[in-house]
Amino acid sequence: MADLLGQLGGDIAGLVRKEAELVRAEVAEKLSAAGKAVADIAAGALLLVAALLVLLQALVLALSKIMDPIWASLLVGAGVACVGYVLVRAGMKAISIKGLAPDRTARQLKKDADLMKGNPQ
Repeated sequence: MADLLGQLGGDIAGLVRKEAELVRAEVAEKLSAAGKAVADIAAGALLLVAALLVLLQALVLALSKIMDPIWASLLVGAGVACVGYVLVRAGMKAISIKGLAPDRTARQLKKDADLMKGNPQ
C-alpha cells in the first residue's frame, strides 16, 4: 500500500510537471503569435499615416485651386492641428490617474473588510 501511495505521489508530481511544461510551451507560442501581430499592426499603422499625409496633400492641392497655396496649406494644417489637439486632450483625460483607479474593486474590498469586522452595510 505504501509503495502504491508513493508511486501515486510520484505520478501526480510528474503529471503536474508535464502540465507546467505544456503551459510554458503554449504561452511561448501565444507570445510569439502576439509579437507577429504587433509587428503587423505597426506596419499597418505606418502605412495609414503615410496615406493620411498623401490625402492631406491632395486636400491642400484641391484647395489651392480656389485660394493661394500658402493659405490652403495653413488652413489644412490648422484644421489637422485642431483635430489632433482635441484627440490628445480627450486621451489624456481618459488615462488620468483618477480614471485608472480600480474604484469598484476598492469599494468591494471595503465592503469585504466591513463584513469581516461584523459591520455589514
